[in-house]
Amino acid sequence: MRAPGLYSGSPSPAFRTRAQPGGSHAGPHTPSTTMSAAWIPVFCLGVSLLLLPDPTGSEGAVPIPITCFTRGLDIRKEKADVLCPGGCPLEEFSVFGNIVYASVSSICGAAIHRGVISISGGPVRMYSLPGRENYSSVDANGIRSQALSRWSASFTVTKGKTSTQEATGQAASTARPPTGKQLKKTPEKKTGNKDCKADIAFLIDGSFNIGQRRFNLQKNFVGKVALMLGIGMEGPHVGLVQASEHPKIEFYLKNFTSAKDVLFAVKEVGFRGGNSNTGKALKHTAQKFFTADTGMRKGIPKVVVVFIDGWPSDDIEEAGIVAREFGVNVFIVSVAKPIPEELGMVQDVAFADKAVCRNNGFFSYHMPNWFGTTKYVKPLVQKLCSHEQMMCSKTCYNSVNIAFLIDGSSSVGDSNFRLVLEFVSNIAKTFEISDIGAKIAAVQFTYDQRTEFSFTDYSTKENVLAVIRSIRYMSGGTATGDAISFTVRNVFGPVRDSPNKNFLVIVTDGQSYDDVGGPAAEAHDAGITIFSVGVAWAPLDDLKDMASKPKESHAFFTREFTGLEPIVSDIIRGICRDFLESQQ
Repeated sequence: MRAPGLYSGSPSPAFRTRAQPGGSHAGPHTPSTTMSAAWIPVFCLGVSLLLLPDPTGSEGAVPIPITCFTRGLDIRKEKADVLCPGGCPLEEFSVFGNIVYASVSSICGAAIHRGVISISGGPVRMYSLPGRENYSSVDANGIRSQALSRWSASFTVTKGKTSTQEATGQAASTARPPTGKQLKKTPEKKTGNKDCKADIAFLIDGSFNIGQRRFNLQKNFVGKVALMLGIGMEGPHVGLVQASEHPKIEFYLKNFTSAKDVLFAVKEVGFRGGNSNTGKALKHTAQKFFTADTGMRKGIPKVVVVFIDGWPSDDIEEAGIVAREFGVNVFIVSVAKPIPEELGMVQDVAFADKAVCRNNGFFSYHMPNWFGTTKYVKPLVQKLCSHEQMMCSKTCYNSVNIAFLIDGSSSVGDSNFRLVLEFVSNIAKTFEISDIGAKIAAVQFTYDQRTEFSFTDYSTKENVLAVIRSIRYMSGGTATGDAISFTVRNVFGPVRDSPNKNFLVIVTDGQSYDDVGGPAAEAHDAGITIFSVGVAWAPLDDLKDMASKPKESHAFFTREFTGLEPIVSDIIRGICRDFLESQQ
C-alpha cells in the first residue's frame, strides 16, 4: 500500500504486450475439418467465424517435421502444415486450452488433445490466432489440458494434408533441413539448477496503490529473479499469485518448467487494481497453491516471496501463522518503507517480522524502490536456494539422518534376519528420502562390520528400500560396541556438518562380547540419538546402556522377532518427538 502522491510515479495506462481484440462474446467456432484446402478459418475473439480464401494456397506443400514439444509460438506463420512424430509421451505434453490453445502449448499435444491425430503422429495444419483470456482445462484423448488466465497469442489445429512423408517415433527439428543433412536431435528438457531445490510462489502487488508503472517494474524484477534461479525439471519450479481486492493465482508450479516460458507468462500478467489485501492473498496462497495436483513436489521446500510496496492494508500476521502451519517459508520483500508522514496509516510497523517464517533476518529483504533493482536479484536468489535455511519446511520426516545398525550374528538366523530387514524397511519408508531431505544408512555387524550403504549412496525411497531388501546375511559373533564406534566414525562422520538431526537404531538379539556403554556415550556426545531394540537374549542392561535418555522411551525389547512390527510406530513417534524437542 502507498498513499497517493508520496511516491514518485503515477499510474500509467494499462500495459499491453501487443494489441488485444475487444468484446466479450462467446468464443470462436470450431473450423470444419472437411473444408477445401483453398480456404482457411479466421478466428476473432468476440466476432463470428469468417471463411476467407487462402491467398497462398497449400496444394503441394510439404509438412514441416517438428518435435513432440514444438510450441505454437515456435512457428511464426499464420498458417503452417507440420508433421508430428509418433510415440510422443502424453504425460509430458504442455497444453493450455481447448480448441483454441495458448501459443505456449505443444502443437502435437494440442493436435492429439483435439483428436486431429493419434499417438502415432501425422500431418497437422496449424492456424495462428490472437491472444485471449481464460483458456479452459479439458480432459480429451488421454491429455488433460491446463487452464491459463491470459496469453498474448493462440492457435488452433485441423487435420493436415496427407503426405508421402510418414511420422516416426523420433523427434525432429522444427525446420526443414537442407538436402543431404540429417534432422537435428530433439533437445532434452532442461534439468535446471539441481543445487536449488524449491517450489516458489511469487506473490506480487497488483493493487491501485502500486499503480501500473511500478507494477510493470515489479514484474521485470520477478522475471530477473526467475531467470537467475535456474528453473528446470530438477531445479526450482515457480508460480505467480497477484494480490489485489481478491487474490488470483496467475499460474501454478506445474504450468511452466523453463525460464523462457515463465518469463513469457510473467509478461502476460495483467494489472488488476483494487486494495492491496496482502494478508488475504498470502493465506489463500498457503492453503490453495501448494498441492500435488498443481505441481507441488514432495520433500521440496515450499516458499512464498511476498512483495509489499509500502505496507499491507490488511492483517498479515494471521496469514503468516497459517503459512507456517502449512509448512510454507514466507519471505517478505519490502519496497519503499513508510516515511515518517505515513507511519500513522500503518496498522503494524513490525508487519514483516510477524509474517516471515522466522524473525531472524534471513527471511526479510528490503529494496529502497523499484528502480535499479538488478543488484538485488542475486542476493535474493541465494536466499531462495538455501534449502538448509528453510526452517518452516523442516519436519521430522524430511530433516533427519537415520542409520540402522543390524545384528548379523549366527544366533539370528536367515529367516529372522529377513524379519529384521522388514522392520528396517517399515521405518525407512515413512520418511521423505531425497538428496535434500531425510537420509538412510545401514551397517551390519558380527565381530566385523560392513557398511551396506551410506547416507550419500541413495537419494530416493525406492532405491533405499530396494537395497535394504537385498542385504545379505553375514553370520558370526557379536561385537556391538565396536560396531557403534565404526558407525559413528564411518557413517556419521562424513555428514557431521549436515543440518539434519542424527539418529541410530540398533537391532540386536544377544549379549555383546565387548563393552557397549563407552561407544554409546561417545555417540551421544557426538549429537546422535540412539534407539536400542533387543530381541530374545539381548540383555536389558545393555539396551539401556546404549539408549539415549530418557531410557524408557529409547530402549525396546521383544521376545520374538515377530514382535518387531509393533515397535515400528514407537520408533517413528520417538524420532519425531526428539526432532521437535531439538527445534525448540
